Amino acid sequence: MTLKICVAQLNFVVGDMPGNARKIIDAAHEAHARGARLLLTPELAICGYAAEDLFLRPAFIEACDDALKTVASETIQLKGLHIVVGHPWRATDAGDRRERSVSVARLFNAASVLLEGVVKHRYAKRELPNYQVFDERRYFVPGTEPCVFDVPTAEGVAVRVGLLICEDAWFDAPAADAAAAGAQVLAVINASPFHTGKGGEREAMMRERALSTGLPLVYAHLVGGQDEIVFEGRSFVLGADGALAGRAISFEETLFDVAMELQAGGWRIDAAVDRAHSQEADLWHALVLGVRDYIGKNGFPAAILGLSGGIDSALVLAIAVDALGKDRVRAVMMPSPYTADISWIDARDMAARMGVRYDEIAIAPQFEAFKASLAQEFAGRAEDTTEENLQARIRGTLLMALSNKFGGIVLTTGNKSEMATGYCTLYGDMAGGFAVIKDVAKTMVFRLARWRNAHDPYGTGANPIPERIITRPPSAELRPDQKDQDSLPEYEVLDAIIERYMENDQSPASIVAAGYAQADVDKVVRLIRVNEYKRRQAPVGIRVTHRSFGKDWRYPITSKYRA
Repeated sequence: MTLKICVAQLNFVVGDMPGNARKIIDAAHEAHARGARLLLTPELAICGYAAEDLFLRPAFIEACDDALKTVASETIQLKGLHIVVGHPWRATDAGDRRERSVSVARLFNAASVLLEGVVKHRYAKRELPNYQVFDERRYFVPGTEPCVFDVPTAEGVAVRVGLLICEDAWFDAPAADAAAAGAQVLAVINASPFHTGKGGEREAMMRERALSTGLPLVYAHLVGGQDEIVFEGRSFVLGADGALAGRAISFEETLFDVAMELQAGGWRIDAAVDRAHSQEADLWHALVLGVRDYIGKNGFPAAILGLSGGIDSALVLAIAVDALGKDRVRAVMMPSPYTADISWIDARDMAARMGVRYDEIAIAPQFEAFKASLAQEFAGRAEDTTEENLQARIRGTLLMALSNKFGGIVLTTGNKSEMATGYCTLYGDMAGGFAVIKDVAKTMVFRLARWRNAHDPYGTGANPIPERIITRPPSAELRPDQKDQDSLPEYEVLDAIIERYMENDQSPASIVAAGYAQADVDKVVRLIRVNEYKRRQAPVGIRVTHRSFGKDWRYPITSKYRA
């Protein structure tokens, strides 16, 4: 006997319940036509993940209920197809201990099993994550019971499927309870945010789950960008021995087919196996998807960015063109009196290679006007970072003016190393709508630039970044002969300290004990601490590490703690 399963690895939009329902319905019809008996959609597919405080609005939950009913009514004719749909579910208990006339509503992160228009089973997620970017305990209460249901094969033999939702599979009990209830296959629906290395971590953990239960496991995952979070897809299936039996493509929508044949020696699984990719490749695709979906789902017609001739803006331009195409990206060079000739040359060269609209707007007149206006106030004081920041703020004003006039969103170009240390200007180069490489360390910026020059994944042009942009010493070019390393440790040292302190919560003492200079550690930790106020005012940006300066970084601005 053979059980055919289809995983709907789809890109949903938060709050677009009618559109999400239509995607599920279309996927169900296609899966049925392919002979599938079980269709798995991702976690909270009806409303998109994560809807955040929309879950607190009763009308939002009602709209989710209506969308689920639509999916049910429009799949009645799909005989024999079991459809697992992720959605929020409000269970109401009549009365409570205090007042019998009051109804108590409990909201669950749930999945319903539909068969020919009828909800046959419903499962409530038991393990609710409340760390990193997750806040599920703010909205949901945990379920308590396993869900195991029969899916007849084409031959009419029932296969017992145990249903889990994402975090459930990272703990022993939910899967063990499903196995104890008679499950022969584990089906896990998910919305697990991407970060570097997460795909391998998921497969390793699910391998443990398959081995501990002795059951094959099908992992159905979401794909797409949602604000700062990216979901990479990469759904997969494991045998009962934990061996990888199939893997869907990453960062793209697909209907992933799995055929499971029960033989005398166990399950034989037939599915396509997409290869694993390099860290740089995964990062590139995550950044491209994040940009494409943030701009597309929010309805911006185009993107605008300041192209300085440096590596950060060059990388963002290449990402933007891969995400949107050259006709929807505009680059603006805004030279100051300190801009080197090679910066002009390299910016023009890269814009030509990418085929984008390129404009130059000199900021010297505005800069001199500001200095003249402030001359009396600044009398007797030497020029310092004030004048440097004026230049950055002039550029930010010009870019935002172009954004207001033409409707494109400004993409900021600051990296994680700069965001960590405050090596950026509030209302200047931080001004914009989306921070593309906000979670990409400077050392990784160089690696990604090299990777992109060696690959052309979206057919927008090979070798887009001029070599000199990659090899020249980084500089903000806000004063004569300025170099980043005049103010910061070498980037290899800086990024390592940031990773240890910010991402991994290591103490300054332990970082010094690992071989880093006390002065460097003290400086970096102090800069991270005193620049919290800046980061709070930065635009949202794509999360690609396991801890970004976003939802999973919640430090107070006002604090006397110094360790």
